[in-house]
Amino acid sequence: MKYNSRNSRFTRVSFTLHQWILLASGFSILLLAVRMIVTGTIEFCFLPWNLLLAFVPYGITRLMERRIDWLENRWKRAGLLCLWLLFVPNSFYIITDLFHFTHVRSAPKWFDLLLIFSFAWNGIFFGIISLRRVELIVGLDRGPLFSIGLVFVVMWLNALGIYIGRYLRFNSWDVLTDPFNLAGEMADLLFNPIANWYAWGMTVAYAVFMSLLYLSIRKMGETFRV
Repeated sequence: MKYNSRNSRFTRVSFTLHQWILLASGFSILLLAVRMIVTGTIEFCFLPWNLLLAFVPYGITRLMERRIDWLENRWKRAGLLCLWLLFVPNSFYIITDLFHFTHVRSAPKWFDLLLIFSFAWNGIFFGIISLRRVELIVGLDRGPLFSIGLVFVVMWLNALGIYIGRYLRFNSWDVLTDPFNLAGEMADLLFNPIANWYAWGMTVAYAVFMSLLYLSIRKMGETFRV
């Protein structure tokens, strides 16, 4: 299989899109800086770190798009896709930072809602763009039906990753640094679904929501394409 600039439907618009999303991320960081200066607190200082983690899968797919020669190499392509799959849940995990909205009262509610939502939206957008790029890359090799099936599988894994990160407190790198505890928790989820109904309920609900969100934005992009 050969990749070239015409194979990537993001090539023509990625630079502009890249600039816009970086601008939006800068606005989120500016909001946090203003909050820290005005309130004299460091609350929500974790948000830029979470946004950086959300950026990683976007950065991986952007690199894949720019290095076509890597995509033509089966092993490099597989390695990059595995690395992307490991980090992409971080892009959607950031939505759960909205849980912190009711815990802090040192700034107006409207400001904190805007602050947290802006970080969450930018993180989700990083994930959506990177997933779209992977869908296009895989679609060129395996066909559109396989690629759209991959989208649903990835969204299910993302939802599971959100639960694992938020409630079990594992990170992406724990696959390497703490694999046995992570494997044990995963085995418990898989083999005791009734006892873990809460986890599976959250996973299914988030998987459906994120799939609908992705497909809606994808369809919107096709509708307004010039």
